[in-house]
Parts: sequence; structure tokens; C-alpha cells
Amino acid sequence: MLQQVKSYLLSLQDSICNNLEAADDNGKFVEDAWEREPGLGGGGRTRVMKDGAVFEKGGVNFSHVSGAQLPAAATAARPELVGRSFQAMGVSLVMHPLNPYVPTSHANVRFFIAEKEGAAPVWWFGGGYDLTPCYGFDEDCVHWHQVAKAACDAHGETLYEKHKKWCDDYFYLKHRDETRGVGGLFFDDLNELGFDKSFAYMQAVGNSYLSAYLPIVQRRKDMPFDAHQRQFQLYRRGRYVEFNLVFDRGTLFGLQSGGRTESILMSLPPLVRWEYNFEPQTGSEEAGLADYLVPRDWIGGV
Repeated sequence: MLQQVKSYLLSLQDSICNNLEAADDNGKFVEDAWEREPGLGGGGRTRVMKDGAVFEKGGVNFSHVSGAQLPAAATAARPELVGRSFQAMGVSLVMHPLNPYVPTSHANVRFFIAEKEGAAPVWWFGGGYDLTPCYGFDEDCVHWHQVAKAACDAHGETLYEKHKKWCDDYFYLKHRDETRGVGGLFFDDLNELGFDKSFAYMQAVGNSYLSAYLPIVQRRKDMPFDAHQRQFQLYRRGRYVEFNLVFDRGTLFGLQSGGRTESILMSLPPLVRWEYNFEPQTGSEEAGLADYLVPRDWIGGV
């Protein structure tokens, strides 16, 4: 099971990096292979792009780590797993574009197995992707969700509806009363389909990310922008940082499990700003973003 999943994840990282480099046409990913400290099992390869023509910063990480017991972030919802040893592997990426009209995107696919002497192993898959625009466009959101739904439908008629809602609920900033973006897919603890079907679904989600994101990048990357739009982009990036540092379970898991801090926090943007009590001008493009930060039926309700 482990080697089969690991081989796929390594090939997925290669494919995503190659295609994102081609889309940028200037930026290159620099690889940083790493191993955990002695006594902590595993390692990974972090790939980061900086100062590209399209992407101001982006990272595509592969990691495979193990430990004597699952950290609290992984057992909070599953107390029966406390005390089990574990192995976890996955690919996680975040791309922060330079142009404010190109949305930030995030994707992650992962596999966990938890073991205990005298008990059957417990394994599960998780993952998904979500889109975080600064300026909303209906056609981009519809395309993003159409690709997501197509990836789900081949594996179960109810998966898209279920995992879209899970995404809307998960990527939600409670203290701001808004979603992080326009959603997508999110799932965790997936094993009820059996290993082969669960693995196939995880692959469908991972493989569909580029089809969902790159057409949007091509559509928006050459749109003109000025300092006003750039400042709003940096302000909205603050929301991304707030979610990742306050709510994101992946960030917590990585830090609690003794992961590599530089790789875990690779997802943060290079520049960001906060402004006290900011209110966009009524009727402006910036004010219009609020209409996109609530859960919507992007396929049937636009």
C-alpha cells in the first residue's frame, strides 16, 4: 500500500511542477530534499518557486513522515487512534500569483496509516483543493467546480456534493464570518470505499488540479493592474495567513509531529498587509468580492 501510494505522489509532484513551470515561462522550482532529525522517521522534497513571471511565490511539497504516536491534530476527532504509531505521506501545494486577478490556489492529497500491536492497521486518504480569488469572476468559479465535479462523478454520484460542502465548512474563517475563497473539494478519513477505490478517487482529485487551475491562470495572468489592486491583493492575503496559522489542521499536524518548519510554512505568501477596519468603497470591484465569500452552488445556481 505504502509504496504504491508513494510512487503516485512523487509522480504527481513532478507533473504539477513541470506544468506550473511551463505556465509561468520564467520561474523555476528549486528543490530542497530534507530528512527529519535523528529519532524521527522520514523526510521529503520541498520545491519552491520565487519571483516568476506569473507566480510571485509557490511551493509543491512531498513528505513521508512517521512517528511513535499520532499528534493531537490527527486524533482530536478520532480518539480511538491515540497511542498508535503512524506513517503519513502526501503532496501539498500553494501558488501565490503576482497578478491580483489570478486567484491563489491550494491542493493537497495524502495517505495515513496508524498501527498498534495486536490490532489491525487503520488507514485513510484525504485531500482536495480550493480557490482563493481577490477579484471574483463567475466563469472562473464555474470552471473550477465543473472540473471538481467531473473528477468526483466517476467515483460516486454523491461525492461532489458531500466534499464541496465539506470544503465550504472547513475553509471558513469563523472570526471573519467568511469563507477563505470559493471552495472546491475537501475530504478526510476516506476508507469506506476500500483501498483500491479510495486510492483511485484520491488520484482523480490530484490529477484534476491542473485542469481546474491552469485555464484560469491563462485567462487572467495578462490582465492590467495597478498599485490599488496590488494593495488589495496584499490585504486579502492576510486572510489566507490567518486561516493557515489559526485553523489549518495540516499546519498543526506538521508542527506537532516535528515536521520541517520551513516546508510547513512554505504556504505563506511572500508579502502581506493588514489594515485596521478596512472597508472597500461601495460598488467597487473590491466590495464585490464579498458576494464570493459565501457558499454557493457554482454549477446549478449561477
